Amino acid sequence: MSFAENLKMMRKEKYLSQEQLAEIMGVSRQAVSKWEQGAGYPETEKLIDLAQKLDVSLDMLLLDKVNASAAKKETVVALSEKELTVPAESAVYIQNEDALVRCYKFSILPVVFPTKREPKFALAGVNSTGILGDNTTQLGWYKEKEDAQKEIAAIAEAVKSGKRTYQLQYCCKVKGVFSPKIVE
Repeated sequence: MSFAENLKMMRKEKYLSQEQLAEIMGVSRQAVSKWEQGAGYPETEKLIDLAQKLDVSLDMLLLDKVNASAAKKETVVALSEKELTVPAESAVYIQNEDALVRCYKFSILPVVFPTKREPKFALAGVNSTGILGDNTTQLGWYKEKEDAQKEIAAIAEAVKSGKRTYQLQYCCKVKGVFSPKIVE
């Protein structure tokens, strides 16, 4: 695929019109149209900004189809029994009961002194890193560590196959926020 084809595909994946992308980039709709027709390229600075705004790497934006798919297959950076980390451009949107959260790092955290009715583990996701450290979001609660490990493995498979969204499958339903109780 050429830059023009990649740009058009990635814009559509984000559900953006040419006008919306032009507004985000601070250019005219005609400029975006020209890029997508292969009649021109953005300046280097705009190209970098474009990749950041579309949340993709420059390689994914510029490489041909063969190289882009090869780059996509190597998206999982680190997978252990307690943690998964992927490049920020391969972050996945996690769907739980309450929200849709974009994360690039996942960790299994033990619950301290859980009662019989409380989950024993939690899955946390990092969706950004700032000056004060990681911004962590609670994604799901788990009765057993094995359930949380299966969830991380399933997320890793979703990322490897190029999926951008993932519905939590192994978490348990809970009631309450600060002292969650398992709902049977």
